[in-house]
Amino acid sequence: MDTFIAVMFSSEQQELYCLDCMGYFLMFMAACAFFALLFENVPYGRHASSKYGFPVNVKFAWFVQELPAFMVPLCLLLWTSSAKTSQLPNRLLIAMYLIHYVQRSLIYPFLIRGGKPTPVVSFALAFVFCVYNGYMQIRYLSHYAEYPTGWVTHPCFITGSALWLVGWLVNVHSDHILRTLRKPGETGYQIPRGGVFEYVSGANFLGEITEWAGFALAGCSVHSTSFAVFTLVVLASRAVAHHRWYINKYEDYPKSRKALIPFVF
Repeated sequence: MDTFIAVMFSSEQQELYCLDCMGYFLMFMAACAFFALLFENVPYGRHASSKYGFPVNVKFAWFVQELPAFMVPLCLLLWTSSAKTSQLPNRLLIAMYLIHYVQRSLIYPFLIRGGKPTPVVSFALAFVFCVYNGYMQIRYLSHYAEYPTGWVTHPCFITGSALWLVGWLVNVHSDHILRTLRKPGETGYQIPRGGVFEYVSGANFLGEITEWAGFALAGCSVHSTSFAVFTLVVLASRAVAHHRWYINKYEDYPKSRKALIPFVF
């Protein structure tokens, strides 16, 4: 794989420049997505539409679209020089990323109960994003990222790591609550109860946003920051759309529950 990368880039400086450009481009895409999502919901689940192509089985879609976010980094770690993986900050940041996507790609899809098919356009875009982001994050962390001595004791790293852990736990727990709302064979929707859902409609989204915000704070790079910003834009839109859907569907939906930020929004 080192040979393939050497063919793609004339020097390490050129590859690092391209990685930086990928980060800034993702920021740009986040801005575009922000404006686009003011007029259109992300087309998946209860908001899916036939205008975004034929439906793909939800378990198959989640597994295949998320798998590159795990497999691309794994290939980079196993089959490239990965010069910076000997450094503790880099190892911990890579571990944060992989823990999320091991759960998301290898466990979560097979626990889904019911669930509406995913439009093929949404499926394809998610697949491309996972390839793009998986390469950008892990290639930078494994081969280029340099952190000061003692970075793991810096307030940014400690705070970011704590946020990542809290966000990951909220995300996994909230997914469990949503999954157990349905008995085997059921496909309908119900009001989620318990955990962070007592405060917000998008508890699972809040967890994932918090995860990647913590990852960005701990990583302090354009690559991690762009990922956090893109996640915020897309998942905040989903949370708002879900909140409106619940309010319109259920007359007894909790009035005090917010969309994404407890007690605020």
